[in-house]
Amino acid sequence: MELIDTHCHIDVDDFDADRDAVLAECRSRDVNRLIVPAVAAAGWDKLLEICRQQDGLYPALGLHPVYVDVHSQADLDALEQRIGAEPDVVAVGEIGLDFFLAELDQQRQLKLFEAQLAIAAAANLPVILHVRKAHAQVIDLLKRFKPRGGFVHAFNGSLDQASQYIDLGFKLGFGGMLTYERSRKLRRLAKELPLESMVLETDAPDMSGKICHGQRNSPQYLPDYLAALASIRQESPAYIAEKTTNNAITVLSLN
Repeated sequence: MELIDTHCHIDVDDFDADRDAVLAECRSRDVNRLIVPAVAAAGWDKLLEICRQQDGLYPALGLHPVYVDVHSQADLDALEQRIGAEPDVVAVGEIGLDFFLAELDQQRQLKLFEAQLAIAAAANLPVILHVRKAHAQVIDLLKRFKPRGGFVHAFNGSLDQASQYIDLGFKLGFGGMLTYERSRKLRRLAKELPLESMVLETDAPDMSGKICHGQRNSPQYLPDYLAALASIRQESPAYIAEKTTNNAITVLSLN
């Protein structure tokens, strides 16, 4: 069995003290590949270096909407240049729209997102999406810019929105929130959506599941999130692992 964590910030400072040990534990639990999305230009060099040092780490570069006030036009220019110069980059991300946080300027977010979608489309790369309270706007822009599919990180929209993303070539990310019984809407989605549309993720060190509630989330817990999904769907973990892993490989064109 092989698992791919399609969204893990293993590059952040939270893992500096024990990153190698965490990755060794991941491999012992069949989590052999991690997709590592960026959030800001200042972190790109560290992220890329960590991915070079370790087998099975795949970098994505992008400018996260939550930090829209930090990003500049120079960062967008640098993103376009780095995407063309870094052959190991597998996606543009983490990008998107966050209309949940009222203090974030929506127009600046839209301009930032549009520019990054254009970069991804020109480079023929998939995108890794962060979307909160903005699915309709994101779907409209995906139809306009037509990037090469990707992942909708931590999907929690409606079945209709899920169907629209799937039609656009996207897979939907599920992780630790499935382990909480109170996540009734999310569990219903996980049960009703076709497995061909799903991938597994942790969003470590954030979005901790029940096994590490109140503590640092980690990619080593991905098998526990797989087990939750298998229980919800009443399918075998091995079957779900095979399908979700193949889904990720297909989107990212991994070997």
